[in-house]
Amino acid sequence: MNKELVGFLVVAFGIVIGVLKFTSWIQDPFIGALNEVKNYYHESVQNTKNSIDEHFSQQETILKLQIENQKYKENNLLAQEFATELNSMFKEHKSDLKISPKVQLVKTLSYAKFGDINRVWLDMQDYNTSKVYGLVSEGVSAGIVTFKHNQPMALLNSDYKCSYTVYIGKKRAPGIVHGKNTKEMVVEFIPNWIKIEVGDEVFTSGLDNLFFTGLRVGRVLKIGTSQGFQNATIQPYFDVTQPGYFHVIMKRY
Repeated sequence: MNKELVGFLVVAFGIVIGVLKFTSWIQDPFIGALNEVKNYYHESVQNTKNSIDEHFSQQETILKLQIENQKYKENNLLAQEFATELNSMFKEHKSDLKISPKVQLVKTLSYAKFGDINRVWLDMQDYNTSKVYGLVSEGVSAGIVTFKHNQPMALLNSDYKCSYTVYIGKKRAPGIVHGKNTKEMVVEFIPNWIKIEVGDEVFTSGLDNLFFTGLRVGRVLKIGTSQGFQNATIQPYFDVTQPGYFHVIMKRY
């Protein structure tokens, strides 16, 4: 390579450097484009970080809300029992208020028998196999808990062996409700002298020591008579096709 060519290349390179350094109309677009690339990179990294942080934050929030929701459901049951006792106190002008109820959150494991949606096994701790417990879902009665093979089994409202005491309507007509292996339930042994009507709400009486007084059961669909008593077919509030989590009433007082 001759000296003339080397000198030409050095001069040309110097001119390019000088133009890039001192000529704004060339320098500005070049630096602007480079900065846009840098900015895009940093924004991408930050957005990715934000997405990761948001994901974990949402997971923590969801878990926290789930725990709080379960506590709310449990506290709601306790508050309902306390309100019932308080109303009784106001009505009777006396109450010792010796209330220490206990409930347990349980979950469904599986159906007890294939093809029978009325009975499910429960994941339940701290139980007494000689007792029967009241079962609650979303603030309404769902059935009872008995034991088979020393394992806790829920007889849901639709099961014909599921029964407990209830009141009907504003006049609190007493009766015993049980399942029919259908979507409906029936209340029997309702005194004839107490008037009940279609549309009356049915709620637990608590006299069987299974449930708190006042838990909603369902509404009256039709009324009949049998053996000197009234009976009522009711539409229960609990949907037996959606077993999931329940609260078991371990102790009322």
